[in-house]
Amino acid sequence: MTDLDLPVAWRRYAERCVLLDGFHALKHALRFGAEVPVAVTSDRAGALALADELAPDVREALEGLLTGVSREAYASVVARPHPTAVAALAVRPSREAGLEALACLPRRAPVVVLDQPRNLGNAGAVIRLAAGFGATGVVTTGTLDPWHPAVVRGGAGLHFATAVERLEVGELPPGPVFALDPEGEDIRGVRLPDDALLAFGSERGGLSRELRARADRLVALPMRPQVSSYNLATSVAMTLYHWSATGGAVRTP
Repeated sequence: MTDLDLPVAWRRYAERCVLLDGFHALKHALRFGAEVPVAVTSDRAGALALADELAPDVREALEGLLTGVSREAYASVVARPHPTAVAALAVRPSREAGLEALACLPRRAPVVVLDQPRNLGNAGAVIRLAAGFGATGVVTTGTLDPWHPAVVRGGAGLHFATAVERLEVGELPPGPVFALDPEGEDIRGVRLPDDALLAFGSERGGLSRELRARADRLVALPMRPQVSSYNLATSVAMTLYHWSATGGAVRTP
């Protein structure tokens, strides 16, 4: 592919694909089976050196995929050039496959539910956490698109490691809902089952009335008096760690 070919190829795939911004996003997407029709870099030698050092398992795939282009051509297809000078487009998984994965019972790991989240970066960080803990998936309610480019950037390519969908509260997958709320019982005395839906309210408003009514149990994270709240991603991390430490497990395929 030449510099002149790149804009045409990029436009051809952009509508049905998501941007993988940087080496690490591309690395993770490949590890978890993403279909990547186009990948470019303005520093091919540097990208392959990173693969040798950090991702030898996908080095061969990267060598076959990455096309070297000029800095100008690379910058023309990304809004904010990444320090690794790598960009790729990956085909978004089908919604049907995502819904099937979320609904499948029995589960080996919980589903994380973000109830009307607002911060795109937080949502991406949560997806990255969920992938790391082997969660079944992440569901958002409300208007935030969990496949927004800024969310995908925050997730570092790990949207492809877990199911990620947006649903209404009434469409949530089956399973008991354990909702995080300051008025709930101390989570340290609660065992979270593998088939649980772990629900977290928005950064500003907490749980919606609809989600609270759907909850089977309210649980609270330990918190020092006069501290008002934790960051959303921090709350998810603490909850998933509690699940893993009390019987759940981080599993590999």
